[in-house]
Amino acid sequence: MKTYYLEKIQFIDAPIEKIFDFFSKPENLKKITPEKLSFKILTPTPIVMNKGTLIDYTIRLFKIPIHWRTVITDYDPPHKFVDQQLKGPYVFWHHTHTFEEKDGGVEMIDKVSYVIPMGLLGRFMHFIWIKNDLKKIFSHREKIIDNILTNIS
Repeated sequence: MKTYYLEKIQFIDAPIEKIFDFFSKPENLKKITPEKLSFKILTPTPIVMNKGTLIDYTIRLFKIPIHWRTVITDYDPPHKFVDQQLKGPYVFWHHTHTFEEKDGGVEMIDKVSYVIPMGLLGRFMHFIWIKNDLKKIFSHREKIIDNILTNIS
């Protein structure tokens, strides 16, 4: 199985505590996820993030609902947290969110490692669709995050 990697770095002109607070509330995922995915949290809210927190939600791919369960495997406010898929569309999904104070704001780094199911067909799907779709999702997130978080105090 081939492991793929995605990294996105974004500078946000806001205090680290405010930024981490926003990202430590899973309810905010809906705000930054493209509407076409019909993101919906199933876990009762509010959700308190800590190491070991489980979060269940659904997304829709081609109108087909997909149940996704995530566990928080590392939680170090206000600098880092890691979520890992326990159930969902990937064989493996590991997402590290890092927040570093820099130049009067925060550099947010998303690092994702993931494995696609279905062997060679999965590799082909990654090449023609999945890789670009993930880039679009993270670019969408970047724009929304800029609108919501830049210059909050």
